[in-house]
Amino acid sequence: GVRVLGSVDILPDLARTLPIDEVFISVPSATGPAMRRIVNICKNSGLPFKTLPAIGSILNGNVSVKILRDVNYEDLLRRPPAVLDCLGISRYLASRGVLVTGAGGSIGAELVRQVVKFLPEHLVLFDSSEENLYRIEMELRHELHFHRFECVLGRVQSQPLVESVFRRYRPDVVFHAAAYKHVPMIEKNPWEAVFNNVKGSQVCMDAARAFGSSRFVFVSTDKAVRPTNVMGTSKRLAELLLQSMQDGSTRFMAVRFGNVIGSSGSVIPLFRRQIELGGPVTVTHAEMTRYFMTIPEACQLILQAAALGAGGEIFVLEMGTPVRIADMARDLITLSGKRPDIDIPIVYTGLRPGEKLYEELITADENVVTTRHEKIMVLRANGNGAGDAESFRRRLSADIEDLVSLAHRHDAPGIRRKLKELVPEYCPGDNECVL
Repeated sequence: GVRVLGSVDILPDLARTLPIDEVFISVPSATGPAMRRIVNICKNSGLPFKTLPAIGSILNGNVSVKILRDVNYEDLLRRPPAVLDCLGISRYLASRGVLVTGAGGSIGAELVRQVVKFLPEHLVLFDSSEENLYRIEMELRHELHFHRFECVLGRVQSQPLVESVFRRYRPDVVFHAAAYKHVPMIEKNPWEAVFNNVKGSQVCMDAARAFGSSRFVFVSTDKAVRPTNVMGTSKRLAELLLQSMQDGSTRFMAVRFGNVIGSSGSVIPLFRRQIELGGPVTVTHAEMTRYFMTIPEACQLILQAAALGAGGEIFVLEMGTPVRIADMARDLITLSGKRPDIDIPIVYTGLRPGEKLYEELITADENVVTTRHEKIMVLRANGNGAGDAESFRRRLSADIEDLVSLAHRHDAPGIRRKLKELVPEYCPGDNECVL
């Protein structure tokens, strides 16, 4: 019964003839370019605007269609969001025990939200942050109405704690999302990457193997590709360890992400805070590019990887063309109703230690294999050149213990030297290595 006045192209005429207070953009599935076109028409017509939530959020039940928002992170992707086929996921999640480490973080919490829809037998939430763990606990109880779960507060590098969790709950599926990921912070505190990203991953992998988990999915990063920082190198080392675990019954697999829009520590929340404060928005370099994905995309890839993986794979989402950070900053300023360089200035601050101008999802020596999902690629290593998996794993475990000893002594130069020994492509601190 609502009269349709015409297409978006007539908005300028309507603004002159009708008393319009605000425009609600109700095409949440529009691509980034289409959304920017609509926004520009609103701006040129002098009309304030808001947009509805993304259709995926509505269908998933995370938000109501009645809720309006100022900016949708998907509007910044400059590509259609990937929607992955979930067939087969319910077969390994329904009526199974599931463990999520890092369950209170942005990726872990969204993963929990998606997992409960497949009705697992029980869910174990493991996190080192009391506040984050409490927040996802309250959401499960009072919003998602799921009660078959337990919360474990602790650190994944605590072998006695992790083993007790596996012994008590016997998780069939493990999603290992716990990690430190802030590159500049880890450059200053490299021992924490050793404790959490390396040793913590090893402890969880060993426990999954010892207690008979059927699937283990490790959340990695594109910063593990030819890494120039400690964080990326620590994740690459964990990938190597994971690929040495293929001689048992547990299927170990990894998921390599680009940057996750809206996650804790990502650049977008920082930009939003800077815009709210009136600027400036700080960008490290005018030509810096990154691959981006949304939090739901990231979690769909994790779930899909566990369904597809036979063991030893690294899965990568086809993410289209990298996005320039400066362009994303301008889009975010525009979508917030401001004018880049006029209302909100952009300041370039220079590359920080360990940062690259651009990042890669794969290397030349990794075998890229397509899957039945057009948006997912799988990488198979050409081999570690170290004989059988058990002997390689034994040597790597000894090297990790040496690395942990250096971390206990807070020996940052020693940690970097050892990481370079274990991950030869690691290129720390050299300008010629910054890509």
